[in-house]
Amino acid sequence: MGKGKKSRLSQPGKVTLRDVAERVGLAPGTVSAVLNNAPSSRAIPEHTQQRIRAAAQELNYRPNFLARSLRKKRTYTVGLIIEEIGDVYGAMVISGVEAYLRQHNYFFLTVIHRHDAAMLRNHSQLLLERGVEGFITVDTSLEEPLPLPTVSVAGHRTLKGVTNIVLDQERGARVALEHLFNLGHRKIAFMKGQPHSSDSEDRWKAVCKVAQDLGLEMDADLIVNLEFDDPSPQVGYPYAKRLLARKKPFTALFAYNDISAIGAIRAIQEEGLRVPQDVSVVGFDDIPWAAFHTPSLTTVRQPLDRMGQMAAATLIRMIENTGENSSEIAIEPTLVIRESTGRAPQQ
Repeated sequence: MGKGKKSRLSQPGKVTLRDVAERVGLAPGTVSAVLNNAPSSRAIPEHTQQRIRAAAQELNYRPNFLARSLRKKRTYTVGLIIEEIGDVYGAMVISGVEAYLRQHNYFFLTVIHRHDAAMLRNHSQLLLERGVEGFITVDTSLEEPLPLPTVSVAGHRTLKGVTNIVLDQERGARVALEHLFNLGHRKIAFMKGQPHSSDSEDRWKAVCKVAQDLGLEMDADLIVNLEFDDPSPQVGYPYAKRLLARKKPFTALFAYNDISAIGAIRAIQEEGLRVPQDVSVVGFDDIPWAAFHTPSLTTVRQPLDRMGQMAAATLIRMIENTGENSSEIAIEPTLVIRESTGRAPQQ
């Protein structure tokens, strides 16, 4: 290879599929199938695929996205609609979405709506104008179907063209409350989720049903309803203060999510109470902070990263019309027992 040729091939975006094909001595179609993860690439031996990828990396090959889009009249772009940037729950789902889309040569554009219906409509329209081929929504209560294939993470409405990825809320409530019940807790306080959170209503119904099944009394004085939106532990701190100010004794608290549970632990400790010796606390989600908080948090784990990957995989299947699609995909939660729960104190 001459000096001029080598220089040209070292520039990202200047290397073509034909250049890679010449390097490995194979047909451009074979190289294209491997580098674009086409179904036909499954018939190509693994060692040949590795040789093609190694050559592409060595030559610094980058797919010509614009040419591919024009050729197939597609954008390979999806719209991601989320409540806000900075929410740990959403960030973990987005991480899974991004990982899957990147592996399959798709891009995504993100908009936030802050639970504002007008903003949701306007931003959905903006995404349509930018050529997205489908939508993924996270913690978003859709009032009507969007005009393209849609996957909703934590969606709870049956809408045409929408696949909901939902957690088995009753299972989540059961593993948490049975854990507390088996530790001897009978006076349990509850934090109910914000009205705008898409999981809130279904989770609360599940909590009430499981409590009734276990024969647990749900004292109105031991229930607080989260109201304002905050992606930090501040979301739970003032409500735990409110619970404690009522001077109604409780030995355990089941919080709506991990963020509110962590804020509640701070409020409990400020009252001179110990977690879990005086009050046990259970969260929901299993965000990364949960394992590293002091005390580490017992929580109901949602596989958020996997849910994001499933959302992306389902949407691509819907866009490309491959395989059957269902209106709902159910996810099983599990309980992670850590330091924030213990036996109920002797009365």
